[in-house]
Amino acid sequence: MSIIQEFLRYNRQTILPEIGDEGQEKIKNAKVLVIGAGGLGCPILQYIATAGVGTIGIVDFDTIEIHNLHRQILYTEDQVGQGKALTAKKKLEQLNPLITVVAFEEKLTAENAISLLSDFDIIVDGSDNFTTRYLVNDTCVSLGKTLVYGSILKFEGQLAVFNHMGSKNLRDLFPEMPDPKEVPNCNLNGVLGTLPGIIGTKMAHETLKLIIGLPTLKNELVLFDTLNWNFTKLKF
Repeated sequence: MSIIQEFLRYNRQTILPEIGDEGQEKIKNAKVLVIGAGGLGCPILQYIATAGVGTIGIVDFDTIEIHNLHRQILYTEDQVGQGKALTAKKKLEQLNPLITVVAFEEKLTAENAISLLSDFDIIVDGSDNFTTRYLVNDTCVSLGKTLVYGSILKFEGQLAVFNHMGSKNLRDLFPEMPDPKEVPNCNLNGVLGTLPGIIGTKMAHETLKLIIGLPTLKNELVLFDTLNWNFTKLKF
């Protein structure tokens, strides 16, 4: 693709004085790893891909199931049974042929976490369980990586940025991982299909701001109640 075509593709964001050509170049050179290609991962991946993030990694070992389709909008019914990571990679490459997408079809574990996260600048956690969230957080701390965090349940969501330029991390907010048996999840409690789109888009937005160098959340947790449209920002 020519420079002119690239200019036309990104023009509506590069004309923002806070971004410009310099900001777009930062986006182009950025390496972002997204953990999970499910409800949160789908909108995160779509928006950072179309914004022009140059290298995107996807970690997901799961396959597409029909009950995913109401909220995981990268996928279609004829793709049920296929791996999410590779399917998402193909879709992102169609959305933006200028970027590089790497799919890791494996489960994130204590054994492979460091090797998977090491080559990326920013980690975005779209996982759906506390075991993975704490593993991602602790690995980011050990590697000095910035982490964009989000979670969803029913009509509610959370958003934070951890371990960025000396800021606090997940364990500063919640020191110990809760017992998974005592924590509600979407499988048992449900989620409205639009909620992961709302929170995932905000996570993508915060990721792009981090790349460009714009003001982002610092030692703050934002709580979203989308049923009543109440927003709370907690300092920690």
